[in-house]
Amino acid sequence: MASVAFGTDGIRGTALTELTVEVAYALGRAVVEVLGADAVVVGRDTRISGPILSAALIAGIVDCGASVLDVGVLPTPGVAHLCAVRGLPGAVVSASHNPFEDNGIKILSAGGTKLTDDEESAVAEALNVLLAEGVELPLLVEHPLDDHDVDAAATYVDHLVSVLGSDGLAGLRVVVDCANGAATPVASEVLGRLGAVVEVLAADPDGTNINDGVGSTHPMTVADAVLASGANIGLALDGDADRLVAIDETGSIVDGDTLLVLFARDLAEAGRLGGAVVVTVMSNLGLHVALAEAGIEVVEVGVGDRNVLHALDDRGLVLGGEQSGHVIFRDLATTGDGLLTGILLADLVQRSGQTLSALAAGALVLYPQVLVNVEVDQLDVLSDEVILAAEAALAERLGTTGRVLLRPSGTEPLVRIMVEAADAEVARREADDLARLVADRLGSPTPWPDR
Repeated sequence: MASVAFGTDGIRGTALTELTVEVAYALGRAVVEVLGADAVVVGRDTRISGPILSAALIAGIVDCGASVLDVGVLPTPGVAHLCAVRGLPGAVVSASHNPFEDNGIKILSAGGTKLTDDEESAVAEALNVLLAEGVELPLLVEHPLDDHDVDAAATYVDHLVSVLGSDGLAGLRVVVDCANGAATPVASEVLGRLGAVVEVLAADPDGTNINDGVGSTHPMTVADAVLASGANIGLALDGDADRLVAIDETGSIVDGDTLLVLFARDLAEAGRLGGAVVVTVMSNLGLHVALAEAGIEVVEVGVGDRNVLHALDDRGLVLGGEQSGHVIFRDLATTGDGLLTGILLADLVQRSGQTLSALAAGALVLYPQVLVNVEVDQLDVLSDEVILAAEAALAERLGTTGRVLLRPSGTEPLVRIMVEAADAEVARREADDLARLVADRLGSPTPWPDR
């Protein structure tokens, strides 16, 4: 069997063809062998492939002598919270915002954080050794779950409600989109107990409709509902509910960079920020300008909420996140949490006495940013001298009023290109030119179109 590589968020691939039951079973064994776990928390989202992949993963864990705390369908941050409460490592069977045909497995260390690079490398090595030796699947029915935690969702809900206290959002009108995913069992209850007037969308999963025209990848679904109902705020979650795209009362999107600026200023005013915010290289230049004007230091790391978390812990900071909507409140959570971010944003709106659109307008001025994904046959973009020379020349042309970033995707055969510039037409032209070069050099199966 071919070796399996970890991406920026665990293993991910087409369910049952790339991410097979054999891989899931071997990964369960590898987790126990490397992390030395006596017990592992296992959760999943609502994909049709989730139960069989979870069963295979659990069988591997049990076969290595560890017990399993099965929490069923629960957001990734909910599983992480259980890991922190119990002091156990965990695994989440989910492909986040991907369509239902895909699935993935992400591993959490004891305490609920993402694995370190060394831990992940060790698990990957052990997994691939097992796969190379050949995996003989046991009859999965021979391995009943040691412990099915029916109170897992309640434990997570209680934690979120405790952050603001019952009726902390009393009277606020909120639309929440569960993406037909892992937030389905918990989102309505959390917001309802906080006193919000809640309209819930996409909370009827059938195994194949996760992220299908809904959730954070389709935020206009929430935007339309906000406008129709006159809600104060809209919350669009992804399939495993670890990130948020917010919608203001006018139906406009409020992205992760804007959220980070709003939260950073609010925490700084309360004396709780700790002096700096952690962001990734994808954050808009406008965020850097806005936080500099507020006297707040920015710590920049590579893409991935794991990198954000490690920087937060290394420096003892409390706030970090990504433009995509993964926001980590380190004093309240061990990972990005879309629902936690949503209730804290709603609380900020309520306390401010302003609309979300007014808060967002005063937060920062976003520089035009163009993102292009180029499908490629090979991902060694960082070793191609012609591409690197073109990137350096573009960076020099943009100077201090723009940025360029090239990176291979951690989950798909794509090269991701980001270009910022003071002028939107310049950003688009330069991004397209660079994308065309990448497609030519790295063998794109789909020729980049002339524009």
